[in-house]
Amino acid sequence: MIGVGIDFGTSNSAAAWYDGTSVTLIPLERTEAIMPTATHLDRELRTRTGQAAVTQYIEENRDRIVELTPEVIGKSQLLTGDRDVEDPNSAAEITAGLVYGQAHVDRGMPGRLFRGVKRLLGNPTIKRLLVFNHPFRLVALITPVLIHIRQSIERVVPETLKGVHFGHPVRFEGQDESRNQLGLHRLKEACDYAGFEDVTFYPEPVAATLSYLQEASAPESGRVLTVDFGGGTLDLSIVEFSGLSFEVLATAGVPIGGDHIDQLIFKALLFPLLGKGEVWSRVKDGKLIENEFPFDEFEERLLNWAVTYTLNQNRYRAKVADCIRQGGGAAEKFERLDELITHNYSYLVFQNIKRAKANLSTEEETLLDIPELDISVKFTRQQFEQIMQGLLVEIEAIVDRVLAEARLQPEDIDVVIRTGGSSQIASVRELLENKFPERVTEHDPFTSVAAGLAIASFHGYQFSV
Repeated sequence: MIGVGIDFGTSNSAAAWYDGTSVTLIPLERTEAIMPTATHLDRELRTRTGQAAVTQYIEENRDRIVELTPEVIGKSQLLTGDRDVEDPNSAAEITAGLVYGQAHVDRGMPGRLFRGVKRLLGNPTIKRLLVFNHPFRLVALITPVLIHIRQSIERVVPETLKGVHFGHPVRFEGQDESRNQLGLHRLKEACDYAGFEDVTFYPEPVAATLSYLQEASAPESGRVLTVDFGGGTLDLSIVEFSGLSFEVLATAGVPIGGDHIDQLIFKALLFPLLGKGEVWSRVKDGKLIENEFPFDEFEERLLNWAVTYTLNQNRYRAKVADCIRQGGGAAEKFERLDELITHNYSYLVFQNIKRAKANLSTEEETLLDIPELDISVKFTRQQFEQIMQGLLVEIEAIVDRVLAEARLQPEDIDVVIRTGGSSQIASVRELLENKFPERVTEHDPFTSVAAGLAIASFHGYQFSV
């Protein structure tokens, strides 16, 4: 008998199996246990998943000029000649035409990439997304990833796959409790389509706690607060345990994570190097016009690497070209912005931001180095802490909230488990260590949830949601 657990994450996914003695991680990306939670569809609706989906999307949009065309939104009829009332055979002259909306259709797009769909699962207003004029339900967009995971599991587990424990956030995005039920319903439907016969949903932070309790260093009894801070969500749970017997006292969750932190770093460190705040000078009707460059038109697309390629349009690049032609000290910044847009370097930029962020978990200073854009900027832990200030207030507030729900004080907690990649951030670590001195421990930041789900599956644990 074995137990199988699946951690279907906002940014990345992992899976594991447990035989009652040890946990084995399942390779989802060749030899790698962690895969990007991504689906790519081309114009023939052929599907790629994981890193292959991300790579395909980046390459097909490199150096591609985007030309948006208007979409037909209706038909019009214009009366151009009246009917001759004295001639019974005459008719009014009517000219028909098409009515076009704004130009927003990218007819040259080779493929669509979907990441972070998990965030949308609890949103009742989003039912379908249009993919090359085909309406796709959210369930259909995540099913290919789950099929890939199921096939990867079946290749390595020693028994026929039956039941699995499937992780879920404490709260899907939004405050309405009905969103949780909708999110779980959609996940269940996708699991059914992907071929999972028996699925049990289990909270991700509670699963991470179970994984920790299997370790030899874990205490025999006590109360444990688990802080699961990943790419898309921050989830917490408080569990009272004795051996492998436990009771969940409280759970809480908010939709903040490492992806949002990466965007804050991009804004703080790189926007000023790409032209934000610079003056845009041009001559119009013989007059010199000067105003601040409209960087706000670029910001949202720069911060979401999956749509940065849409900036490769004349209406955006013409403004950048004006700033390059005007010369001066700012020209180099706009040349960088042009390179980033033209060659679709946004994903590469975010990968370098993640590396620099990880370095600051153990170092006081690092370099954010992006040679493709001729950027090498010093990044200190002090700068990072300033960027994180607002988020740290939110994190402490949710820790206090979960303690209040469990009717406990910080001194009532025996162990605090840090897990998830964002839990390694030094300022997050310090916040927890100050609040729970000498009781904080790190536990398998990237795989603890998958491991705990496999353990829960083995023992048949249930959780009422």
